[in-house]
Amino acid sequence: MINRRSFLLTAGAALAVPAFGASAAPAMRKLAAGPGRAQLTGGMRGATDVWCFDGAVPGPELRLPQGVPARIAVENRLSQSTTVHWHGVRVPNAMDGVPDLTQKPIAPGETFIYEFTPPDAGTFWYHPHQRSFEQIVRGLAGALIVEEPAPPLVDRDVTWVLQDWRLLNDGTISGDFGNRMDMAMSGRIGNTVTINGAIPDAFPVRAGERIRLRLINAASARIFALEFSGHTPTIIALDGQPVAPHAPEDGRVVLGPAMRADLVLDLIGQPGQRYPIIDTFYRRLEYRLTDLVYAAEPLREHPLDAPIRLEPNPLREPDIGAAIRHEIAFEGGMMGMMGDGNMMRGMMGMMGGGNMMRGMMGDSHHVWSINGVSAQGHMMTPLLTLDRGKSYILALSNDTAWHHPMHLHGHSFRVMSRNGNPTRHREWRDTVLLAPRERAEIAFVADNPGDWMLHCHILDHQEGGMMGVIRVA
Repeated sequence: MINRRSFLLTAGAALAVPAFGASAAPAMRKLAAGPGRAQLTGGMRGATDVWCFDGAVPGPELRLPQGVPARIAVENRLSQSTTVHWHGVRVPNAMDGVPDLTQKPIAPGETFIYEFTPPDAGTFWYHPHQRSFEQIVRGLAGALIVEEPAPPLVDRDVTWVLQDWRLLNDGTISGDFGNRMDMAMSGRIGNTVTINGAIPDAFPVRAGERIRLRLINAASARIFALEFSGHTPTIIALDGQPVAPHAPEDGRVVLGPAMRADLVLDLIGQPGQRYPIIDTFYRRLEYRLTDLVYAAEPLREHPLDAPIRLEPNPLREPDIGAAIRHEIAFEGGMMGMMGDGNMMRGMMGMMGGGNMMRGMMGDSHHVWSINGVSAQGHMMTPLLTLDRGKSYILALSNDTAWHHPMHLHGHSFRVMSRNGNPTRHREWRDTVLLAPRERAEIAFVADNPGDWMLHCHILDHQEGGMMGVIRVA
């Protein structure tokens, strides 16, 4: 059933996209969120009970053409309400999938129709925003690829959805969702990492091949830093937005939760050899993600010699000279103030209306805060109200001892500086990873009206209060 509110929101969103005749109405795509089973460990343990889209982990890869209206009907076959957020896509506010803030949650047995026209080509993904600290962790996620009219010439276009699981010995998912220790520290780091729902021992390649590799970090907390042994990938897009092609800094492709990177990988290894891809982000916890395994026969003598730079998306350039500036501080967590020399305050995590001890002992919604406010649920007084069409600089300060990938809905922004130093590429992103005590400045035009979430995409941090609303009016 489609309830009346769902119909009104859908109808309202239709007014925000270019008009098209009835004969050109887009075909309805369908997604069903429900329980399923998956062989996450390749038979090393039993099959795992998961929640997933259309019975698969990850959900089906949706491919949409840039600038063409899309309609996607999401049916809820779960035992609890859900939504779908189209992460990184600049959708109308009513289609953003934030429960209560932009839509009524989809109740069990109901269907909601999302309608939007993706303005940007690139690599995006979809996931729930209702109890995301549980629903994404159980497996609800999928890739959303918006195809550009003229993609670069490659031999293969490959998507890797990276997911992180906390599995028990029998292969079941640990049920300790949202526990306070995870919430107050680094989040829920699992013991099993999958690529497209499995643990692959090898990724077959051929010498001379060129691959466009789309990486999506769909983990709830794990940060990846991938090193491609014997190879130098070229980054051509970050969070779906084109960037000047360049080699990754220090040879590592770093992705916080929710972040994406498009790579061009020229296969220059020796036929018949194996080259490991290593995740080196956590010290003394490095592991082999998979191996590039070369076939005995090469595809060609040399990789393709063709342009790889992507055409820019239609993003409005912020006017830095006229931009209005706001300061935003992220606070709290275990050892939240240790860098300032106040150990006791750090252990207590003092934050405005709540404190760390209160969070650890019983009130889980007062572990983190933004500008002194700890969120409870998605409905809250806006942190900022921005004038539509104006340029803004947000100075983001991570005043904690932990990493935070901060995601802004409805917009992409340029990362202008880190710790006072201009960024090399001024890259467009929708999620910026802040290291402990790091400060970054982001700039954008507030051109998408509505109430938009700003939150940490370590999902336990979001649940623990690191979430706010930015209103564009």
